[in-house]
Amino acid sequence: MILKKDHKIPLDKFINYCLYDKKKGYYMNNNPFGANGDFITAPNISRLFSEMIAIWTISFWESLGSPKKFNLIELGPGNGEMMKVMIESFKRFPKFIKSCNFHIFEKSPKLIKEQKKNIKFKNMKWITNLNKLDKSPSIFLANEFFDAIPIKQFLKSKSSWFEKFVYLSNDKKAKFINKKVNIKKVEKKINFKFSDKQNFIEYSPLGLKYLKDIFGFIKRNNGGLLVIDYGYFDEKMQNTLQAVYKQKYSRVLENIGMSDITYNINYHFIKRFVENFKELNVNFTSQEKFLTNLGIKQRAEIISKNKTFSEKSDIFYRLKRLIDKKEMGDLFKVMLIKKSKNNYEIGF
Repeated sequence: MILKKDHKIPLDKFINYCLYDKKKGYYMNNNPFGANGDFITAPNISRLFSEMIAIWTISFWESLGSPKKFNLIELGPGNGEMMKVMIESFKRFPKFIKSCNFHIFEKSPKLIKEQKKNIKFKNMKWITNLNKLDKSPSIFLANEFFDAIPIKQFLKSKSSWFEKFVYLSNDKKAKFINKKVNIKKVEKKINFKFSDKQNFIEYSPLGLKYLKDIFGFIKRNNGGLLVIDYGYFDEKMQNTLQAVYKQKYSRVLENIGMSDITYNINYHFIKRFVENFKELNVNFTSQEKFLTNLGIKQRAEIISKNKTFSEKSDIFYRLKRLIDKKEMGDLFKVMLIKKSKNNYEIGF
């Protein structure tokens, strides 16, 4: 995409340019993960997180009847740290690892290189199209995936709705403008009504497309989608758009192509969207409860045995970051979408 002078584009197209433009996109040219990046995700804080996700994945696979052939797909895995540790855990379960077709869904060539350096596993496949998956039961893992997908925003003023656009005077200077829109046409386009009881709307059309494709796949072939992301469950939508530049919050319209742009997931909205798909249901909890229910505290106790005081302190400091309510424990939520006939609830 070429940004033209005096150009007006919808917010989601602007974000897509900032994050995914082949030449100037933030994710296409940077590795924002880890100590030197703009943010550190849970797998980079502690391997305990990835170990818990691995144990959950094996348990969920068993709830599907332990199929002899199934797909495991991680969506947007950052630097690949979570999958690396998960594979180390899976190697203790030969029946599971023999049955599993491993996939990573990633569109950034820069991040694919980082992932291949980190995940040295010959049976891993990288894909850019979910429709290329074979028709086997599938487990989709999305840790901080949906928050990085471009969003639209709409604002209601009196009885009219307006969509947020970005006006670009050049490729470095921009400002927000609002354009009047027929919200009924927007809802018809995605076949989902969301304007009732709202005066502000924030959602990702591409995110909904991914969800729709995954839900259809689960309905046809069995499986589930585990979403772990920061977000909220209020019915009323909020403006959560934000940017991070050099590890500090910054303005969305500054440092174009050099900042991470993200938003908080509205899980109530996703739950309502799931209700459109008969045969599927939702489990929901906080990251603190999810990891605690899976036994992360007990695992920390086990691995801290025979460690020095400083090593033990480091283990439990990192654990605190994952599950403390004032840190990631309550800010991050966990949602499982699966077939209604599957009564699996471990972690929830």
